Amino acid sequence: MDNPEGRTAGNISAYRDDVLADHDAVALSQMVADGEVTATELANAVIERAEMVEPSLNAIITPDFDRALARAERNPTGPFGGLPLFIKDMSPIAGLPTTHGSESLVDSAPATRTGPFAKMFEDLGTVCLGTTTMPEFGLTSTTEIVGAPPTRNPWNLARSCGGSSGGSGALVAAGVLPMATSADGGGSTRIPAGVNGLVGLKPTRYRLIGAPADDKPPVNLVTFGVLTQTVRDTCAFFTAAENYHHDNRLPPIGVVDRPLDRPLRIGLAESSPANGSVDAPTKAALAETAALLESVGHFVEPVELTIGDQFVEDFVLYWSSAALSLQLGGKKLIHPEFDASRLTPFVKGLAQNAKRNALRLPGAIRRLRNAAGPFAESMGRNDLVLTPTVGHLAPEIGHLSLELPFDEHMDRMVPWASFTGLANVTGTPAISLPLGHDTTNNLPIGMHFMGRHGQDRLLLELALQLEEAQPFRRNR
Repeated sequence: MDNPEGRTAGNISAYRDDVLADHDAVALSQMVADGEVTATELANAVIERAEMVEPSLNAIITPDFDRALARAERNPTGPFGGLPLFIKDMSPIAGLPTTHGSESLVDSAPATRTGPFAKMFEDLGTVCLGTTTMPEFGLTSTTEIVGAPPTRNPWNLARSCGGSSGGSGALVAAGVLPMATSADGGGSTRIPAGVNGLVGLKPTRYRLIGAPADDKPPVNLVTFGVLTQTVRDTCAFFTAAENYHHDNRLPPIGVVDRPLDRPLRIGLAESSPANGSVDAPTKAALAETAALLESVGHFVEPVELTIGDQFVEDFVLYWSSAALSLQLGGKKLIHPEFDASRLTPFVKGLAQNAKRNALRLPGAIRRLRNAAGPFAESMGRNDLVLTPTVGHLAPEIGHLSLELPFDEHMDRMVPWASFTGLANVTGTPAISLPLGHDTTNNLPIGMHFMGRHGQDRLLLELALQLEEAQPFRRNR
């Protein structure tokens, strides 16, 4: 759905001359700690910015401004003391509804207690201003909710902001605030980062509190995270989160405050596991990123992600089984007031796909659980692998509508969003960085780096180095 004539619906930005200015989260938290500004001043500034752009973005599902101002008045302390924050609408927050972007839950009662991931942010000192939009149960890669206006990309309002953490990505990219939460089950942190010009790290499996326990899903895809404007903010978040909760199975990230200072071998993979074509702007950005890597001393060589011909089919089937579990057991799994009859055609189509292929599911799960080996072999002697974050520029609104028939939706989504799911299946860390930009359509192009198990720190050090070498654009 690229626009060859380069027309856009315009961009929108909330940056203005107020206490937020263009400070990142680390700077704002330090300003509060030093007494230069108050948490209340920051919260009010974010509210004003949100109200200015929200009619165009549609990125907030449930505002919670009054309670946020009351919390700010109490001067919360912690590593992010007083920092305003929006939380993706899948983490329960006491007193707010948790809709997961679905009409099946619009009439459900508010949560009675805050979930572990959102509770961590509360304990770190942030001030929650409400929840952000997401597609139904995060099962697609755009943020278009049936029965509500779509969430738009602030760089180009005619285009998608990605998904499933699209509302968070749109707010941060528009300059409403410097950080918002995300979750990633197939690219849902990295895809919004890529198309909104942000930093998005999917950490190694089990790195953060709040992810599913070991004994829950057969293939544990989901990890939580944040979307930020600067690498420094992402580093600071993971340091604080690790101090709050550390899984002893993983090497610590520690404090990451210096760029990488040694050369790496980086494999360049132009083809995705789905063998989908990459559009010209994305291919050009990939080549420019390879040149940037070589200019700062790294060795780049082509690699092929040989992870099995059935990988994409297996991933889609496993993804479909999640929709079937929701359809059949949503009242127990999600909320007693879950109404399966109000699921979208796309999610119902996913569930039907799982029913049609139920006999194939055990084999798909077995192959997905064993995918880490072929991925490590594909990396060869390389330290990291570079790919595009997605296969083409952010599509126009409606291209991935949840009201499309299932087969048509999947035929459109898989070629676009086929680079990111591999890291979810293997549990390895991956990061999207805003290193490319298409000036014709005014759209960011994310570059995607995948590491080995536990190499989160290496990805962050490289990110600091690349940000220093090529400062990221902002949507001012």
